[in-house]
Amino acid sequence: MAEASTTGVRRVQTLSVVEQVTKEIRRSILAGDLRPGQEFSLREIAGRLGVSIIPVREALRHLEGQGLVVTARGKSAAVAPLSHDDLRAIYRLRRQIEPELVGRACLLLTDRDHDRLAGHLAVFGDVSLGLDEIYEAHHEFHLDLLRPAATDWDLRTLGMLWHAAERYVRLAFGGRDSDPDEPRRREAAHADLLAAVAQRDAGRAAHALLVHLDTNERIAQQGIAAVVD
Repeated sequence: MAEASTTGVRRVQTLSVVEQVTKEIRRSILAGDLRPGQEFSLREIAGRLGVSIIPVREALRHLEGQGLVVTARGKSAAVAPLSHDDLRAIYRLRRQIEPELVGRACLLLTDRDHDRLAGHLAVFGDVSLGLDEIYEAHHEFHLDLLRPAATDWDLRTLGMLWHAAERYVRLAFGGRDSDPDEPRRREAAHADLLAAVAQRDAGRAAHALLVHLDTNERIAQQGIAAVVD
């Protein structure tokens, strides 16, 4: 008897304790379980997670580098507050990097790459999915879009900026999910971006991504106004 194919099975990743702690604290911040400005002790977090204080301290260093927490001397930390200025700074840096990258990437993307990118679009418009699934697909879409032209340093820098931007974007767009037209708008916005990239015109692709970033920042700024003003 022939063995069943395992082509579709992905290798299971084993995360270190630090990676697991980092992932869980980030999830708590993005979900709003840990609120902007909220203080907490490292010992308290370690107790909740059932780990020692050492991996918590290391995880907080990573999250501080992503702009999600502020650590204090001793054994306390706080969730970084939301700020219009911080959001403007994040998008200012993204505008310096992403349009130039997509301008080069549009000439390198293969037909298989375009098929994979198109596959993400259906997730954006799927009303049955939760925010975690949508934002995972959103991250993968932008990563796949830029990856052909990106260096490791580009991806490290963008990863930091994307993590810093995500809680702003989640807050802003999460408030729009009650609008029945929002999933369709979200899918169409990314379809328009992908269509521009498919033209293999560096200038057009860069402009389309710049418009995409401008629109997202404007919506995010409006979304956090009730929180920070």
